[in-house]
Amino acid sequence: MELNLKGRTVLVTGASKGIGRAVAEGFAAEGCDLHLAARSADLLGEAKAALSAAHGASVTVHALDLAAPGAAAGLAAECGDIDILVNNAGAIPAGDLADIDEATWRAAWDLKVFGYINLSRAIYARFKEKGGGVIVNVIGLAGAVPRARYIAGSAGNAGLAGFTRALGGGAPDDNIRVVGIHPGVIATDRMIRVMVPRAEKELGDAERWPELLAHLPFGRAGKPEEVADLAVFLASDRASYISGVVVPIDAGANARDFAY
Repeated sequence: MELNLKGRTVLVTGASKGIGRAVAEGFAAEGCDLHLAARSADLLGEAKAALSAAHGASVTVHALDLAAPGAAAGLAAECGDIDILVNNAGAIPAGDLADIDEATWRAAWDLKVFGYINLSRAIYARFKEKGGGVIVNVIGLAGAVPRARYIAGSAGNAGLAGFTRALGGGAPDDNIRVVGIHPGVIATDRMIRVMVPRAEKELGDAERWPELLAHLPFGRAGKPEEVADLAVFLASDRASYISGVVVPIDAGANARDFAY
């Protein structure tokens, strides 16, 4: 299927590893030019070298903290004329209401919730001026299936889902599309680092961590590349009539009695 993405310019945040890195790889494989943003300059440098070598992609990196005041506007200005924004930066810590203090709650939301909103505001204005564009928000399944033990993330992701639907509903008036993705359990490096000690403790063998996910649909976690494939499709001309929706990618877990 031809996605008609070759030659387009994409900004991906949280692009140094995990889902963001996979998304960058997906767009590079389609012939896109890339702007990659994250906090780690070293990891961004590694990503740039790998994507340039594998796909011949033009890659510009931006090492910054999107929670910092003015960072979103500054990044938008540095990137200039782009066609697609993928918001992906930020990980909200787990914990129930008693676990997450105000400082932790605010810091997590400053990066992910307000990071997405601030960068979308800055980029949307540029898209409107140029006559079109696409925003893809990688959010999280807790926004659709909230959990008390992940209360800050559940509330933040639900807010971003509402933001995506609201903005995406009006965006076609400006020839802009806004879509979201709710990944379920995805086997990122971060997730695997959590599962490995659990497997060592519960199963006596760190290498058996995939067995702890056997209760999930298809008996496994999702792959970052599977989320990337969805993001690339949603940003492409093949999804040109899709806006104001958030698509779960969780193998149907959200429709079961449990989602995690």
